[in-house]
Amino acid sequence: MKIHSLDIYVVDLPTIRPHHLAMHTIVTQTIVLACIRSEDGVEGWAEVATIGGASYSEESPEAIKFNIEKYIKPLIIGEYARNFDALSYKINLHVKGNYYAKALVEAAVIDLTARTQNIPAYDLFGGKCHSSMPVAWTLASGDTAKDIEEAQRCLAERKHNIFKLKIGKGDPRANVAHVIKIKAAVGNAGSIRVDVNQAWDEATALYCIEALEDGGVDLVEQPLVRWNHEGMARLSSRFKVPIMADESVGTIHEAYQIAKHRAADVFALKIAKAGGLTAVKKTAAIAEASGIPLYGGTMIESSLGTAICAQLYSTIPEMAFGTELFGPLLFKDNVTLNRIEYENFEVKVPEGPGFGMEIDKEKVKHYSREVYIV
Repeated sequence: MKIHSLDIYVVDLPTIRPHHLAMHTIVTQTIVLACIRSEDGVEGWAEVATIGGASYSEESPEAIKFNIEKYIKPLIIGEYARNFDALSYKINLHVKGNYYAKALVEAAVIDLTARTQNIPAYDLFGGKCHSSMPVAWTLASGDTAKDIEEAQRCLAERKHNIFKLKIGKGDPRANVAHVIKIKAAVGNAGSIRVDVNQAWDEATALYCIEALEDGGVDLVEQPLVRWNHEGMARLSSRFKVPIMADESVGTIHEAYQIAKHRAADVFALKIAKAGGLTAVKKTAAIAEASGIPLYGGTMIESSLGTAICAQLYSTIPEMAFGTELFGPLLFKDNVTLNRIEYENFEVKVPEGPGFGMEIDKEKVKHYSREVYIV
């Protein structure tokens, strides 16, 4: 079945509360949607999300849309969707970088292919190993008492027992003290982890990670700027608490170099930063060969993007540090008719053709910056 058309929509979705990162505070999250149609009218849909325009990645939502329409779309029209891996190779030959754009197009082609065959997308990647996976929640009020209360409520309701705190913004010592108080209150009932989002220099990291380790924190994510592999390697070798690479491990080439130099103890997988689902599977293979455990990361996607991540992560045998696929819980509204399900501290892998989600076209029309094409 050949690809007939491709449409891209930039969509702004409101969140239930501010979500603080070192480089940006999310109050409205921008996602980019792709709709690929076959000659027979079957549709494949996909999503990638960005954070703060170009504050997190070099690719802004506007750039993703433009570069797909200008440079990637002509490469795939008239091609067979089932050859999605070959199409990704073709795109890589003609388009450098633009990993978010490539990931979006590849995912839409995969959704179309799976729907044409009436199978879940995970069957195209060898089948699922997990029907559900542990899912983390971010505590982001900034108020210690409120964060403790929220964590205890999540535990009591069996929603989450993994909690992440974003501590890259503000006074590092005060942030560390805040985290340690929360860990003391939660105790062994939950895992407390931190994400620095590249905000520390190495001297700051040495003091802070030592205090976090002594305080019982289970994971420290991306304490140094993404290019500082040597510094990350020094931190990884010095501390018992695992140091996770996120922003620094995107492409398979970066994954290889970090594994080779032991510049992290854990890899955070993200489909967008890797350039697609097939690339993430290759990154996972590099990690497996290197004895590096994995974490299923998020770009704060809505329900569709989360389904894409969940289905792919479900095909990876070992996800030792769980996932962070809480995105849909942060949004006030949804672009799909069905929802991602959460229970017993885990996110359930969606079933059904493609990525298992049905698009709510009225919601896409409502939140899209573009005129919706039926």
